[in-house]
Amino acid sequence: MVVRKQRKRQAIILFIVFLSLFGLYLYKENTTIGVTFVEIESDRIPESFHHFRIVQLSDIHDSEFGENNAELVNKVKQLSPDVIFITGDFIDRNRYDLAHSLEIVKQLQDVAPFYFVTGNHEISTNDTEHIKSELTSFGVHVLTNESVIVDKGNGEKIAVGGIEDPLSSNLDEKEYVERAIDKAFNDVQGDIYRILLSHRPEQFNVYVDRQIDLVFSGHAHGGQIRIPGIGGLLAPGQGWFPTYTSDVHEKDGTAMVVSRGLGNSLVPIRVFNQPEVIVVTLKSSIE
Repeated sequence: MVVRKQRKRQAIILFIVFLSLFGLYLYKENTTIGVTFVEIESDRIPESFHHFRIVQLSDIHDSEFGENNAELVNKVKQLSPDVIFITGDFIDRNRYDLAHSLEIVKQLQDVAPFYFVTGNHEISTNDTEHIKSELTSFGVHVLTNESVIVDKGNGEKIAVGGIEDPLSSNLDEKEYVERAIDKAFNDVQGDIYRILLSHRPEQFNVYVDRQIDLVFSGHAHGGQIRIPGIGGLLAPGQGWFPTYTSDVHEKDGTAMVVSRGLGNSLVPIRVFNQPEVIVVTLKSSIE
């Protein structure tokens, strides 16, 4: 009996130690920002955009990394981007605090030009125009089914387009995305390299069909819980064991970069799924 009690006590102690260590791991993982470096190479990228550096921030959800988001701000500054993309869910509808969210942009507005598209959380606040107006006041390029030309001044250009989240429309999601992309690039002339900011990765086949060169997306939160060797567990719009939760996906000349994002919404923690800043470097393979 004594031996049995000792074994039981040891088992309880080991279980408590395991829970404590796992809890510490989760805290550290959820509050530390990882950086993922990606290279996109194409002979369609103009030579003057060789080594052009893009920092992608997605699904921030009003998160906090250090006092006044100092950790995130310093991380982005250290990466020396040429442009910064925000691919939706900059705010969180469940704890909507626009002034707090804008602090990130305020502190980074002089680092590089910002480009922004809405996610479903911006749309669901019913305060979308106010959000856009505030971002625009800080010099952010808010892309609402439109594109802008980034010109190096030597005649070489790329087009950066962005579409509003499908929650803004009563159309079927696929049909909406098709129409929005067509509108966004309607005025883009010639065979120019096209980059699209779109919150939803599950529409990858539409991006391929529309022959977009490079897409930046988020929304899936990395599947929230990631199973080693398998991937994400669950993502909105994709369900269980989703396909598009992270990394780069390529098909028929289209590449899509999916960010695991930085923040959380209804589910407060990530498991094996560190918050992520993505750095994409364009590489021209023109000979």
